[in-house]
Amino acid sequence: MKRLQQRAVKIHETLLKFYGEPVWRTPLPAVDELVSTILSQNTNDVNRDRAFDALRAKFSTWEAVREAKEKDVIEAIRPAGLANQKGPRIQQVLRAITDERGNLDLSFLSAMSVEDARNWLTKFNGVGPKTAAIVLCFSLGMPAFPVDTHIYRVTGRLGLRPQRMTVEQAHPHLEALFPPATYYAAHLNLIRLGRELCTARKAMCEKCPVVKLCDYGRNRKSAI
Repeated sequence: MKRLQQRAVKIHETLLKFYGEPVWRTPLPAVDELVSTILSQNTNDVNRDRAFDALRAKFSTWEAVREAKEKDVIEAIRPAGLANQKGPRIQQVLRAITDERGNLDLSFLSAMSVEDARNWLTKFNGVGPKTAAIVLCFSLGMPAFPVDTHIYRVTGRLGLRPQRMTVEQAHPHLEALFPPATYYAAHLNLIRLGRELCTARKAMCEKCPVVKLCDYGRNRKSAI
């Protein structure tokens, strides 16, 4: 495990030199990030943002979204796709949070341990490990490592996780590999690597800055 941890740090440092220190968009309040991440499921960032902006334009508060007619929420978020599933899911989560807390302020989570905060979020239907980790990492500044489809694919090719490991299992596994201080930058740079060079359709190993640290890249090179 220690050698794998060392390799993870080396990959992170190499990507930092290649891409630089990444900066994400302006952090959103936790409940905003929660809704945005639900909208992001099975769509791209552009459509997610279009749907999020349309939802905020139509409803002045999250309380208004919570109490709105289901069909109105569905119509507002249609650009994100799967609106018939995501609309009711968003409203159900907002109602469930209100039932438990009395309001939609999630700032109390920052006083909890990462594990307790994650468990609190994921008990709501439609909030999985990735969604919880994004809220904790990017809204609340807590050490959580979100694993999306790009990170899952890239870390599999790099050899940072077992091939048969599930996405859910990859969250605690990768959190144990990378130092907490690196989560933010490592997450964003691995996503960028997955979008630009290590794509699902083709791995452009000849352009990859971490090919010498990559199981897939080394095996591919030796096969040529």
